[in-house]
Amino acid sequence: MKVLKASLMGLSAAALMLTACAGGQKGPQLTVSGLDPAKFDTTIQGKPVKLYTLKNANGMEVCITNYGGRVVSLCVPDKDGKPTDVVLGFDNIAQYADTINTPSDYGSSVGRYANRIKNAKFTLDETEYQLKRNDGPNCLHGGGNSGWMHQVYEAEQIGDSILKLTIVAADGENGFPGKIMAVTTYKVTSDNMLDMIWEAETTKPTIINQTNHNYYNLSGDFTQPGYDMVLYVNADNFTPSDKLYIPTGEIRSVEGTPMDFRTPHAVGDSIHSEYDQIQNATGYDHNWCLNTYKDGKGDDTQVCASLYSPKTGIFMEMYTNEPGVQVYSGNFQGIGPDAKIARKHGLTYPKHVSICLESQKYPDSPNKPEWVQARLNPGEKYYSRAAYKFSIK
Repeated sequence: MKVLKASLMGLSAAALMLTACAGGQKGPQLTVSGLDPAKFDTTIQGKPVKLYTLKNANGMEVCITNYGGRVVSLCVPDKDGKPTDVVLGFDNIAQYADTINTPSDYGSSVGRYANRIKNAKFTLDETEYQLKRNDGPNCLHGGGNSGWMHQVYEAEQIGDSILKLTIVAADGENGFPGKIMAVTTYKVTSDNMLDMIWEAETTKPTIINQTNHNYYNLSGDFTQPGYDMVLYVNADNFTPSDKLYIPTGEIRSVEGTPMDFRTPHAVGDSIHSEYDQIQNATGYDHNWCLNTYKDGKGDDTQVCASLYSPKTGIFMEMYTNEPGVQVYSGNFQGIGPDAKIARKHGLTYPKHVSICLESQKYPDSPNKPEWVQARLNPGEKYYSRAAYKFSIK
C-alpha cells in the first residue's frame, strides 16, 4: 500500500486523470473526456480525418477533429480536481458529418463569414455578390452545410499543445470572391488557456470573419439548462436585431435592459424577460459591442467576457481583438426533433443548455459601412484571435 501511495504521488495531474478514466481496464484508449479516437478515424471528401488531442501538465485536454476544425471536448479540472468536459458535441465523426439528421455547428471553426449577411448579398468595389442562402433569405456562417465547418482541413500537430489546420477555399465558393488560404491555430497553454488564432490571405478583395463556435456549459451537466451560469460581458452597447436576427443598424445602450451584463449575473435571471429582443430570439442571440475595442483596435490582453459555474467553480475568461461578441444561449436546442438526438455519452440536450461566446465583426457588417469592416485585400493578412482561460473561482 505504501508503494502504491508513493507511486500515485509521483504522477502528474494529467496522468492521474487518465488513470481514473481508464479504471485500470483494458479496451479502447479513451481520452480524458471519454472519447474513443477510433470513432473519428475515417476519410471524408477523399481526405483523412482523425481526432487530435492537445494537453498541458495541469490536466487540461482539448480534443479537436480536422473535420470543420471542431473542438469535440474541452476538459479542465473542477474545484475538486475532477476532469470536467465543458463543451457540447458528439462522440463520433458520423454525426458531425451527417448534415441531414444531426446538423450542427458544434465547436467549429466558422468560415468564411461567421454570423449572418442580410439577403445573402453584399457589394464590394461596386460589384454585388450573391451568396448562398441557408438561413431563410440570409447567409449564415458562410453557407452552413457547405461552409468551412463541413470541410476537411489539412492538419499538423506540433508537440502536445499546438494544432494547425489549413484550408484552401476556391474563388466563388458559396458566392464569395477570392481564393483564400486560411490557417486556424489551436494552442493549449501552461496556464489553462485555449488560444485560437485565425490567419488568411486572398487573391481578390473579399470579406472574412472567422470565429469558434463552442457551446459551453461549465457545470459539465448537459442534461439541465445552464441558467445558473454567471455571465459577464464588457460592453456598454449591443446591436438590436429584427426577427430574422439581422441587426437593424442601431447601436443601443444596455443600460436598464436585460442585455446588461457589465455586472456579472446568472443567465437565468433575465433569459425569460418580456424585453422584445429576448422574446424575438427566445433567449440570447445578439452581438455586444465590446469596450475592449477602441480607435479601430481590439485589446486582447483585457477580459471582454467571462462565464462561471457555481456548481463546479470553473471560471472562464475570454479575450479577443475583435469588436464584437455574439452571445447565444442554445435557443434551438431541445426543440422538435432536436430533443431526441443523442450526443456525447448518449445524452440529449434541453433548451438553453449552453452559452456560446463568439468573437466577430458585427453581423451583416458588409452591408453597414459605418461599422468595422471585414474586408481583406490581396497582399494583406487577416488576423483574428479569441482565447479562453480557465481557472477555479
